[in-house]
Amino acid sequence: MSPAVYRLAALFAFSPKFAKILAVKISAVIITLNEEKNIARAIRSVDWADEIVVVDSGSTDGTKEIAAELGARVIEQEWLGFGRQKQFAVDAAANDLIFSLDADEEATKALAEEIRTTIDNGKASAGYKIPRLAIYAGRAIRHGGWYPDRQLRLFDRRKGHWSQDVIHESFRVDAGMAVGDLKSDLLHFTCENINDHARMIQERYAPLSASAMYANGKKASVLKIAAAPVFSFVRDYILRAGFLDGPQGLIIAGFGAYNVFLKNALLWQMHRGHER
Repeated sequence: MSPAVYRLAALFAFSPKFAKILAVKISAVIITLNEEKNIARAIRSVDWADEIVVVDSGSTDGTKEIAAELGARVIEQEWLGFGRQKQFAVDAAANDLIFSLDADEEATKALAEEIRTTIDNGKASAGYKIPRLAIYAGRAIRHGGWYPDRQLRLFDRRKGHWSQDVIHESFRVDAGMAVGDLKSDLLHFTCENINDHARMIQERYAPLSASAMYANGKKASVLKIAAAPVFSFVRDYILRAGFLDGPQGLIIAGFGAYNVFLKNALLWQMHRGHER
């Protein structure tokens, strides 16, 4: 190879533009529905991504306008269910490396730096689990089984897919693929007040959990309806040290028990209605 060719190769190798072309690009994806209170925080926390995709399922507030103003590519898509909606967002992204977050979440600066370092180092895992720290009624919750709540949110979309679960959906890598762990937190602003938590249990978590259990052939006896909530409270508040999170820890454990009670009661009702 001639000296001129060597010089040209060296010029490209150390050129910032050439380095940018070689760099692995990442798409941040978010699904939304009436999230005008949260979406700006979420988008700003991933402004380091090469692309931000927001898939909206019919917001009637300012969610779409805020997202567009902040530079996100907004796509409207009728609701498909949590897993299918997130898969739609992943498929719509321009890049194969995906960082998925919910509208009520925020990537910390430490997490952003760790993700970029991981990408630049060229590590080969199909995905990475990230510890998620819940902020509940103004307090970070580190006990009661709520932390570290590792979520697989950074992944190569070619090496897995979102599950189709009606609740607690997750990204699942293909069999035999390696999954790594990151150390920095993803913040989850879960509930601002007690009413929000009660409404989520009554309108989403308990009914969806009951439907999933029913579909899987599970049943709820009177004994389970009575005993399971007690076990849930003792486990989360005492055994998992929820009491260390102050009043919020007590409230969380209480709502956890209520969720267990309600989903089992609804499951019992479903079977009773089916038997008639």
